[in-house]
Amino acid sequence: MIYVDADACPVKSEILKVAERHGIEVTFVANSGLRSSRDPMVHNVIVSNAFDAADNWIAEHATKGDVVVTADVPLAVRCVASGSLVCGPSGRVFDETNIGMASAMRDLGAHLRETGESKGYNASFGPKDRSRFLETFDRLCRRAKSISQTSTD
Repeated sequence: MIYVDADACPVKSEILKVAERHGIEVTFVANSGLRSSRDPMVHNVIVSNAFDAADNWIAEHATKGDVVVTADVPLAVRCVASGSLVCGPSGRVFDETNIGMASAMRDLGAHLRETGESKGYNASFGPKDRSRFLETFDRLCRRAKSISQTSTD
């Protein structure tokens, strides 16, 4: 299964193309505004507007071998801990080797923004990010299928 933190996700169409090629179900989770799909392999989950409702839903459902797409580092921490394969929309992989540093850097950035030391501007999302995402996401989908086949044998 692929779980997508769909609020403001810039790579939804890319996710659908890769998921279809691999035959993996996709669940988009958001507070609102998801387009319906006639594809039985695509599911939409609308959660409440409560703080972190989408993140909590994904963290509760994602398990070992599932793929999670999110830019939210605290959600990535939770999903990596459950054995999920996690990447951000720019193609950044979150795993056991780097999730601690990613979390620490997020906390540092938040602290610097709170103290006024940093303005906290996000980098723009460009074609190179989209290309890097496609490559990374395809690799994670292949790994997820391998994990799934190993666990059913």
